[in-house]
Amino acid sequence: MLGKIVIAFLVVLAVFLVVVATRPADFHIERSVALAVPPDRVFPHVNDFHAWAAWSPWDKLDPKMERTFAGPTSGPGASYGWRSDNSKVGEGRMTIERGEPPSHIAIKLDFIGQAGGRRLREGPGLAQASG
Repeated sequence: MLGKIVIAFLVVLAVFLVVVATRPADFHIERSVALAVPPDRVFPHVNDFHAWAAWSPWDKLDPKMERTFAGPTSGPGASYGWRSDNSKVGEGRMTIERGEPPSHIAIKLDFIGQAGGRRLREGPGLAQASG
């Protein structure tokens, strides 16, 4: 009886490992929000990291986090770094890679000292804003 249970467990484990091994290493998560505002009114608030404190939920989690800005004030090359003792906020850096006002922005996102590493966040959703 015990032997059958061990064999069944090993079979289930083998099937699980095969399924996991065949999954892609990369994944994609996308969120969208419909705003009743024209894209040309939204774009400046996303394209300038100095404006993020007014709307970013991460800034609200730790108002005392250290913030650094580098490069131009807005647009490609603008960079924003943060460091927080709050584990939900952590440490990271964002750099605007490309922007096509008013509809598209690409932001490179680096999480420092956390699992996950680098992400490229692109925002064609600005073109889908209603208004």
